[in-house]
Formats: sequence, C-alpha cells, structure tokens
Amino acid sequence: MFVLLCAPIIASYALFFGNVRPGTDNYGDLLEVKTLTGTGLNHADQTIFRVRDLRGKWALVSVDSGKCDEQCRQKLYYMRQVRLIQNAERERIERVWLINDGELPEPELMKEFEGTWIINAKDSDLLKSIQGKTSQRDHIYVIDPIGNLMMRFPKDPDPKKMSKDIKRLLKVSQLEHAMGTDKRH
Repeated sequence: MFVLLCAPIIASYALFFGNVRPGTDNYGDLLEVKTLTGTGLNHADQTIFRVRDLRGKWALVSVDSGKCDEQCRQKLYYMRQVRLIQNAERERIERVWLINDGELPEPELMKEFEGTWIINAKDSDLLKSIQGKTSQRDHIYVIDPIGNLMMRFPKDPDPKKMSKDIKRLLKVSQLEHAMGTDKRH
C-alpha cells in the first residue's frame, strides 16, 4: 500500500531530475512575454504609430528593410495568406511591417500588400524589444491583443503550420476584439 501511495511522487521526481519534458504542439517559438513600447511613423497617413493602435487584435509582424528583398516579400506574402486562411476570424488579425532602415518601399510593393501597416521604425524602441535568434529579419512575430510580443516563427516558415498556431491562438483567446479599431493601412 505504501508503494502505491508513493509511486506518483517517485515518478514525478524521476521525470523532473531525468529532464523529461512534455512536447509542445506549437510550431512557433513561445517568447518571454513583453509589452512592446515605442513609436514609428505610419507610411499611409504620416501619423505616429503606437502598438496600442492594434489593441484588441492579434498582429503578425515582420521586421525588414524598406528595400524588401525576396525573403522579405515571402514573409509579407505568408502573413497575408495566413490571415486569409482564418476565414471569418481574419478580421481579428493585423499585419505589420516594421521598416528598420527608413527606406521607403516601392509603390507596387505597397499596393501588393495593401492592408498591411507599413511603419518606419528606424531607431525606435519598438525594434529594441524584438529579438531574433540571429537577426530580427529572420522571423515573423506575433503580438497578442494587448500589445505583448509572445511568439516568433522560424526563418523560412511553413505557412500551414503558422496558420495552425494562429487558429489555435484565435480559438483560445478570450479577449474581445471589439476594443480595437479597424484601421487598415
């Protein structure tokens, strides 16, 4: 009887000290949650952008040059497609391109990814809070509806796996998205 009562305790210690950890279903890397602060310049209307402008919505974020090479275009494309795949829930997701070098994107690129917030964030505190494994430009990041950076997807991500993570986040999110405004730029 004593052995049966002690078995769960012994098993838990064995798993803990044996460094056995349960797997995760997340494709993206969960980050230490941190509130993003700082401002940028919204290219659409030359107004000040703050993360609170996104409140109430999830945001997919890319950090890249305004010159936007092929990897940058691929990330913007994936962000658009992952949002579209969410069907009725897509209105709960914003796309944000933080330009880290002050370069203005080509007009045809801005038109191709219409609906994406294009923000000049050069020298902004916004960029200081975003950490990549080797470079900020390698990832697509996720900001939660209250402005916290909480996840990043790997370099050259799989959009199907990204979509699955986003779908799960939208499903379990209990925050009302009505507190945000629908400003598409």
